[in-house]
Amino acid sequence: MKSLATWFGSALAAGSVFALPLIQVPSGLLAQTTDPREAPAVDTEGSATPDASPLQPGAPVATDSAILQGLDKITARVSEFEAPIGETVHFGSFEIVAYACKKTPPEEPPESTAFLEITDVRPDEPANVVFKGWMFASSPALSAVEHPVYDVWVTGCRVAPPVVNPTPDENAVEEVTPGEEPAAQ
Repeated sequence: MKSLATWFGSALAAGSVFALPLIQVPSGLLAQTTDPREAPAVDTEGSATPDASPLQPGAPVATDSAILQGLDKITARVSEFEAPIGETVHFGSFEIVAYACKKTPPEEPPESTAFLEITDVRPDEPANVVFKGWMFASSPALSAVEHPVYDVWVTGCRVAPPVVNPTPDENAVEEVTPGEEPAAQ
């Protein structure tokens, strides 16, 4: 009986082409390009631009920030942090920039994916880009950061809640304790 390594080696030597299904990506989750500058932009209210509207069936939901977890392999500490889209955040010697973060609409199986650039910045050494690409929350090992001290992976995406400015209600009842006069309006 052939071992798995022997079978793969003989299949590759014979020029066989085969595909292994790793994960199933819901339709419309990733754009046709891997260029994050072509990902849908998010306006200040947190809603996506019209071409990626969550009202379109199967369209991914654009978000304001990526939720990441990082592992320091030396101290064995896991930290959760948020990386706003387009801003640099720091984790250990890493500088992390999230260019896009998308999640599937609620009617599809849950999946979050983010386009990240992770740079290792150390004193007295030039900056080294250790990762640039899409990461999937459901399969962190599919596209992992390879670093001896740190691991970083995507856990989700977050849409900032809309800012609501409370307006005074004209029909509101003012509470008055006994013995006090109501405030003049």
